[in-house]
Amino acid sequence: MPRSTSRFLRLAASAIVLGAMIGGTAMAKQAYDLPGTASTPMPVPDVPQKDLTLERIAGSPSLNGASPRAMKLSPDGRWLTLLRPRDDDRYRYDLWAYDRQSGEWSMLVDSEAFGPGRELSEAEKMQRERARIASLKGIVSYEWSEDSQSILVPLDGDLFLARLDGSITRLTDSEEGELNPAISPDNTKVSFVREGRLYVAPVGGTPVAITPEEDSDTVHWGEAEFVAQEEMDRDYGYKWGPAGKRIAVLRYDEAPVAVVTRTAIGAGSTSTYEQHYPLAGTANVEIDLYVMDADGGNLTKADLGSERDIYVTRVDWAPDGSLYVQRQNRAQSRLDMLRVDPATGASTLVFSETAAEGHWINQFSDYRFLKDGSLIWKSERSGFAHLWRFAGGQWTQLTSGDWVVTGLLGVDEAAGQLWFKGRKDSPLENHIYRLDYANGGVPERLTQPGWFHGGSMDGAGRTMIVNRSNPAQPTQYYLADNAGQRLTWLMENALDADHPYAPFAASHAVTRFGTLKAEDGSTLYWKMLVPAMEKGKRYPVMFYHYGGPHAQQVDSAWGSTIAQYFVDLGYIWFEIDNRGSDYRGVEFEKQIRKAMGSVEVADQKTGGAWLKTLPFVDPDRIAIYGGSYGGYMTLKMLEADPGFYAAGVAASSVTKWELYDTFYTERYMGDPREVPEAYEASNTIADAAKIADPLLIIHGMSDDNVVMDNSTAMVAAMQEANVPFEMMLYPGFGHVVSGPVITQHYYGNIVHFLERNGVPPGGR
Repeated sequence: MPRSTSRFLRLAASAIVLGAMIGGTAMAKQAYDLPGTASTPMPVPDVPQKDLTLERIAGSPSLNGASPRAMKLSPDGRWLTLLRPRDDDRYRYDLWAYDRQSGEWSMLVDSEAFGPGRELSEAEKMQRERARIASLKGIVSYEWSEDSQSILVPLDGDLFLARLDGSITRLTDSEEGELNPAISPDNTKVSFVREGRLYVAPVGGTPVAITPEEDSDTVHWGEAEFVAQEEMDRDYGYKWGPAGKRIAVLRYDEAPVAVVTRTAIGAGSTSTYEQHYPLAGTANVEIDLYVMDADGGNLTKADLGSERDIYVTRVDWAPDGSLYVQRQNRAQSRLDMLRVDPATGASTLVFSETAAEGHWINQFSDYRFLKDGSLIWKSERSGFAHLWRFAGGQWTQLTSGDWVVTGLLGVDEAAGQLWFKGRKDSPLENHIYRLDYANGGVPERLTQPGWFHGGSMDGAGRTMIVNRSNPAQPTQYYLADNAGQRLTWLMENALDADHPYAPFAASHAVTRFGTLKAEDGSTLYWKMLVPAMEKGKRYPVMFYHYGGPHAQQVDSAWGSTIAQYFVDLGYIWFEIDNRGSDYRGVEFEKQIRKAMGSVEVADQKTGGAWLKTLPFVDPDRIAIYGGSYGGYMTLKMLEADPGFYAAGVAASSVTKWELYDTFYTERYMGDPREVPEAYEASNTIADAAKIADPLLIIHGMSDDNVVMDNSTAMVAAMQEANVPFEMMLYPGFGHVVSGPVITQHYYGNIVHFLERNGVPPGGR
């Protein structure tokens, strides 16, 4: 389920909506006066128009047009690299490079030509599942060398080194598979994890295990534990120190962790795995940090304090060679920054972050250790996520206001400037800003209003990769200087006659945005897409929701082709962000603390009640649909208000929070051993008998995130109460169910369910 810092549910939910981002908004002319503010209509290229089908949505190339992954600038700034999907297979990626001097693109690694085609290890499959890339093939990650001369490429379980002259060297050839590969900062060594041990090899040489051999297979060196991968946005278990001389390596033992027998049911066989899964209220891994030489010598244990039930959320080397560790307590009410002496392992507390009353510590990756010894840091201590500077033991707030910083992009220490992403201009638009932090400046917006932006920068704060989209334009990518001026398009992705979406542009709905008031007066943002409507008729609604923390559904970005598909069928598509969701500050977010399934359900009902007042909405045909936390919300919404919604679809749903992991669940709900009453109120099992509306339950039968025990517990409760429901299971699929054929079945089945249960498309 969740991946914290908006990775978990947000990523799971967006993947369930195919990850296909496309915009939304209404036709040229409607028979009704529509509420809210409309986005800009999409221009229609002069090409024959077609009906949007599930087969085309799931097919290749992607209807989003250019859909690259992992855009990076080389350390010297000359090259831009990315993973690009094939035109004939949108799920397979190759490595491409753009030479800024010549202005030319070239394919560096053809995944089909060099891939050994080996079956991935179970460990790598699970890592991909937790990163929400299980359906992807070919090259899914890579790493530049510090000298900008070569790139480390994992492919089909082995490692390759690609050079800019087009030559490729195979570094490993083993059945076991290599996890978490890296190149040392001095460019002479390659490291990776194999079967729980960290290996190091000279480039092109023989790998040697540098961590001790353990007696138990529950001990892992150099890996990130389950909750770190799934929830903390920490997918590493070791980091090279400056100059490639020393390595900081995490060691964890999962022996104390509860074992869940996970049954991975496939189409032709069934496998069972004894998975160590830290259920809420049970033991976590025992974790330690060591520092060692590149050959494993001088092994030194870091002092992480006397409290053992902790989370190690980040490990970083500073420019001066100091080692820093972020440590959180189990309750996630305090975060400590420790400075560790790599030579002795002795640690010193640098500072602590303490959660606001009734809130928790959100883990961020938006910080930067500077050469002058200071730190740029993101904190919610003011009630909103803002940037601060820590220097000489003193804090200086760099940004402020009732809005949030969403990411730190880069720092030019010599110029005293930094660049960040934020919602200063609108909660629905993400922009890039420049700040003169050394002289107390104010943020300067560098990007254009009316767009939703993302970006990254080179290490020196000189060049940006910017991506942007809006409801009428799929994502575009360009290279910009640090003033935000576009230097060149990387992928303009123009909606011209050659764009994959061009044949479907005529029916593309304009997205409408508006606000409603929650019971406590909070502002709730909504968006709506409507079909071509006929005066006097009322239309059904596909009411999509997520509802959980660290997520936002309503923004000004390119939306979902699935949403457009339902609109083309004749449904109104509607979404609203409830209290507890992201980017609105501490007071807005913390209302779900020890109360999941309460204010979110009420706020979604506020949206539903408003829909029923609209003259073009059929109040008897409002269907609700969500996946992951959204599936949990479907169940809670049907239980809270029988008869209010016409039908519900619950996919990959948590049904009982004791069945979900410690780090995510206890952050919001507390420890079930201390607040059992909160868990009892939040689960969906106790009120299963209250569901009186048609319900479709969906679950992947190999889900290791929201394990299928969640759905089977709900099914058993409903059967015991003699409550009818429908169910669709997907053998071999995990938390995300997608693919060129299975996506068609997934959404086709939802449409058939709605048609069978009184929510057919079209006006009446």
